[in-house]
Amino acid sequence: MLAISCDEARDFPAGRWIDLSHDFSSETVYWPTATPFAMDTVFAGPTEKGYYYSAYSFCAAEHGGTHIDAPIHFAEGRQTVDQIPLSRLIGPAVKIDVSAKVNADRDYRIAVDDIEAWESQNGRIAEGSIVLLYTGFSKYWPDRAQYLGTEKRGPEGVAELHFPGLGPEAAVWLADNRKIAAIGIDTASIDFGQSQTFDTHVALMTRNIPAFENVANLSELPATGAHVVALPMKIRGGSGGPLRIVAFVAGK
Repeated sequence: MLAISCDEARDFPAGRWIDLSHDFSSETVYWPTATPFAMDTVFAGPTEKGYYYSAYSFCAAEHGGTHIDAPIHFAEGRQTVDQIPLSRLIGPAVKIDVSAKVNADRDYRIAVDDIEAWESQNGRIAEGSIVLLYTGFSKYWPDRAQYLGTEKRGPEGVAELHFPGLGPEAAVWLADNRKIAAIGIDTASIDFGQSQTFDTHVALMTRNIPAFENVANLSELPATGAHVVALPMKIRGGSGGPLRIVAFVAGK
């Protein structure tokens, strides 16, 4: 259980919070075969007793917008979203910038070489880190054609997905050699768009490592020094859910 005392709260360092979440609306990007976000008005306006009141209902797939993939999403018997320990969702973060590689190859798969190059400049990734992969694709949000590579929905849309992701060899390397807590990316999937077997998902989630997808505003984070809080909707037995992810960067 995580607890913060009153003294610790008063001693919190100076810095700024960065919202790494896209909002949810009718424009939110979802997988071509997923149920998109829809919000209906239950009531909005003055009541007969004179006060204003509003309430809404919403419907959406687990996996869309800024969201979490729980390990059970691609690994039978692994953790559901409500079972993921807070220690995997809250912690120090590193940002690996591969945007230059992605500019030259929309289907780029982040490799071990990219991670080792990052470490040569920034130091070894500490055990228990949250790794955030910055491709620059969030600049296209919410333009589906630019962000996903297609505006089509259904199986036809899936066939035309083109965006970068993490290569499975790099996923295994991060999990086994750096023992990361979680990983995130600013694209629609931790696997690249044309993946047919989702090997990166499988590699991570068989090891109980959750993934954050459609992360926003990674351009505002430093390579090291950020602290991430990633809290999903706590759906019992869920394979994922909407995610509010923020980062704290110390300093004035």
